[in-house]
Amino acid sequence: MTPQHQQKAEQWFRQIQKQIIAGLEALEAEYGDETAQFQLTRWQRQNKYHPSAPGAPGGGGTMAVLRGRVFEKAGVNFSAVHGHFSEKYRAEILGAGESGAFWASGVSLVIHPTSPFVPIIHMNTRMIATEKQWFGGGVDLTSCIPNTEDTARFHQQVKACCDRFDPDHYPKFKAWCDEYFFLPHRDEARGVGGIFYDYLDSGDWNQDFAFTQAIGALFLDLYRPLVQENAHRPWGEAEAEAQRLKRGRYVEFNLLFDRGTRFGLMTGGNTEAILMSLPPRTGWK
Repeated sequence: MTPQHQQKAEQWFRQIQKQIIAGLEALEAEYGDETAQFQLTRWQRQNKYHPSAPGAPGGGGTMAVLRGRVFEKAGVNFSAVHGHFSEKYRAEILGAGESGAFWASGVSLVIHPTSPFVPIIHMNTRMIATEKQWFGGGVDLTSCIPNTEDTARFHQQVKACCDRFDPDHYPKFKAWCDEYFFLPHRDEARGVGGIFYDYLDSGDWNQDFAFTQAIGALFLDLYRPLVQENAHRPWGEAEAEAQRLKRGRYVEFNLLFDRGTRFGLMTGGNTEAILMSLPPRTGWK
């Protein structure tokens, strides 16, 4: 990997964040509140875990959050950070080595729609460099009220995207998603699946980057029909309660098991940006 690779990836992550923000604002304007816009908060990284490491901690990101009528809370975050992992955390990171030096950039989004009929969606694309380098990411749905047609179409679109690069991608990354987004203490899946991948380093950087770009670019095509078809369906208290309970499951996973949450907290990221994925209202029995 070269600095040019890092720069190219970071530029694209910045670009896809802007594209997704514009697309979500357009959906909100068409089906909800035409005045609602993302509020952007820029932040700088503070390495509170390893402040004396060589090479001052650097980078930061932009947190973008929209609160509207269609999207009760939608967050689309960009970050590009570098520095050194703490000695304790290095053992958890591929290629961290003795120095713990790293660079990482990516975009992560989570949308909590107002309607219980519109699924929660998560998408992440990222590149990480230590003594090794790789891409990771994925996209998955968490349906509060499962819809077999919506779920099938979502998986078909994701599979078609994966198949353009490697026919083994979809079955491998779907199984990884099912395994990863699982709550063992509940013995249940967080949602209805999608794909999850990490440590993607085939030896062809351009091909791996192109796949990651394709997943990011696919997002609006995946989510637009789910909003268009479901945002204005009537619902009652039973559906609202189902949404609150499913959001509770989402909270449990992200606080107990999500690797991205842990990575952000352990590298001195912005706490509000890291916890952007948490829903505005939730519930438990």
